[in-house]
Amino acid sequence: MNDDTPGGRTTYFAYGSNMDAEWLRSRVPSATVIGPATLLDKRMLFNKRSIDGSAKANLVDSRGDHVWGVLFEVDSTELGTLDSAEGGYERTGLTVCTAGGNPVVAQIYTSTELTPNPVPYKWYKNLVLAGAREHELPQEYLDYLESLPSKPDPNYAVVS
Repeated sequence: MNDDTPGGRTTYFAYGSNMDAEWLRSRVPSATVIGPATLLDKRMLFNKRSIDGSAKANLVDSRGDHVWGVLFEVDSTELGTLDSAEGGYERTGLTVCTAGGNPVVAQIYTSTELTPNPVPYKWYKNLVLAGAREHELPQEYLDYLESLPSKPDPNYAVVS
């Protein structure tokens, strides 16, 4: 699944806004859903500093915790496009567990560019939640995501 040769496919683990398949396909049209997966000993926080003045999803080490997300396959030729879209993040391979418990090495984006104000805009948090709901992640994880604070985006008059 992780064939980086031209024409190959790469497995990608999305845990933030890219869980929303339509959003991800607007960046990399080849993205196809594999299904839910978990990453062990990590926690998802909105602590990545964004150029828009808010925080974005990121992973931190957290023994005993786990992050739910979605596995996708993308054309390896589109990884550069995804890298560009994920500015401020580094791509690395980590092992995640499929819903069936099988380990899979997937590409994952993390950042060391942290914000002292870890609060995303409401529209971004809603996009993360929409992706989590789309792929029917566990209610306990949805509750966790919903519990995280968000703030209105001053650049938008209407915030859903």
